[in-house]
Amino acid sequence: MLDIIRETADFIRKEVEKLPEIAVILGTGLGDLVNQMEITKEIDYKNIINFPISTVEGHSGKLIFGNLGGKYIMAMQGRFHYYEGYDMKHVTFPVRVMKELGVKTLFVSNAAGGMNKEFRVGDVMIITDHINLFPENPLRGKNFEELGPRFPAMTEAYSHRLVALADKIGNEMGMRLMHGVYVGTPGPTFETPAEYEYFRVIGGDAVGMSTVPEVIVANHTGMEVFGVSVITDLGGKDITEVPTHEEVQKAAIKAQPTVVKLTTEMLRRL
Repeated sequence: MLDIIRETADFIRKEVEKLPEIAVILGTGLGDLVNQMEITKEIDYKNIINFPISTVEGHSGKLIFGNLGGKYIMAMQGRFHYYEGYDMKHVTFPVRVMKELGVKTLFVSNAAGGMNKEFRVGDVMIITDHINLFPENPLRGKNFEELGPRFPAMTEAYSHRLVALADKIGNEMGMRLMHGVYVGTPGPTFETPAEYEYFRVIGGDAVGMSTVPEVIVANHTGMEVFGVSVITDLGGKDITEVPTHEEVQKAAIKAQPTVVKLTTEMLRRL
């Protein structure tokens, strides 16, 4: 595993002129951030040695390097999911490579279904914590001390410092920013009304099929993490609308300006 991570990192080093300390993982419908970047290099996933391939509509599958908010960053335009058939080591492999390349701060975004009664479709939720309901933890198996400790703490999986910074920017710019707990599930089915109610009862505010494995591994490596969810649909026993991937994409695209503006300004102030 260590050799594979290093082999991929070495390949990327040869493709770019310099390496970033900040990385961004863009979820469903949120790829527009790269249009605001001053791009210096794009690499298709299919051309990166050992890299998985994104198979989900709305995930274009490129590793992009460039400048945003006065910072040089790496952006994943498309991620990998457990429901695609990848095991957790493949799902989180890019985060391992990021760390090997010197990334210290990770921004993650996703589209999520909301069960908090205060949420509206199109809201941007700052992730303050998560509940892991995936059937497998990405750290299961042999631990390599070079990558991180056997039993990493998840007390502050999402950086309090970065959450406070986002709130400050949101207040200054008049953004409607919600806070909440993200529930990670394996997918690929959307949740039943009863499941939405269950997730709400156990402490969740939004639910999706990604992010949690990546955040676990990022914490294992010692990265500082900031996450946002775009609320693309609402669920519960009193909700009759049937969610579709197309509607999720449309709602995520509508919320993109807020996510882009927030991320850009946070980068500017880091």
